[in-house]
Amino acid sequence: MTPERPPRSVRPDRGKRALDVAAAAFLLVLLAPVMAVVALLVAAGLGRPVLFRQRRAGRHGEPFELVKFRTMRPLDPRRGLVADAERLTPLGRWLRSTSLDELPTLWNVLRGDMSLVGPRPLLPEYLSRYSSHQARRHEVRPGVTGLAQVRGRNGLSWEEKFDLDVEYVETHSLRLDLSILVATVRTVLRREGISAAGVATAPEFLGTPAGPAPRYAEAATSSSVPRGPAVTVRQGGRR
Repeated sequence: MTPERPPRSVRPDRGKRALDVAAAAFLLVLLAPVMAVVALLVAAGLGRPVLFRQRRAGRHGEPFELVKFRTMRPLDPRRGLVADAERLTPLGRWLRSTSLDELPTLWNVLRGDMSLVGPRPLLPEYLSRYSSHQARRHEVRPGVTGLAQVRGRNGLSWEEKFDLDVEYVETHSLRLDLSILVATVRTVLRREGISAAGVATAPEFLGTPAGPAPRYAEAATSSSVPRGPAVTVRQGGRR
């Protein structure tokens, strides 16, 4: 008797998870000397702690602790260090422009919190602000890089990013992941889309205003790609 084939949305994750584990383990070993140098630079330039830890929303909205190299000074209203632009140092800007601050997230990939490719993990506070369509970005593991990161990164609006995130959820494959990884190398080398216009990093997502159906919703309605199961989003909080 031929075994019943699993749904399409499940089958690619087997090979994807194996690729994530193998690649993350290999890169963590290969890049250990680079990470050690970056850690020393952060310790000398920003002090301790060297690592930045923040709770983010993962697959199905489950919270996890994202680990990156620190790029900003701590919040300090007495010294006027409140906005991102005031807290970012030249070293922090360089780390962000080269994406070297992201190297510790390979540990999140190895743990299974993230994938190499997928929608970027965002703050748990955003979960209640998504439309039902935008919340579909949590049907897969979040990624170190993704479709939105190679098609404009922080130069895109939140709605455009979420549109691309859902497009990835509906069309992801090993071939697409490999093409995104190659495109990510090109984007990092060109240092494209590092920050949104007028801000040091990216503006806070406050929700999509009510109004006429946005472009991404119309596209999803007319798409021939079957939709996956509904996502159960669990609200979490920042530590």
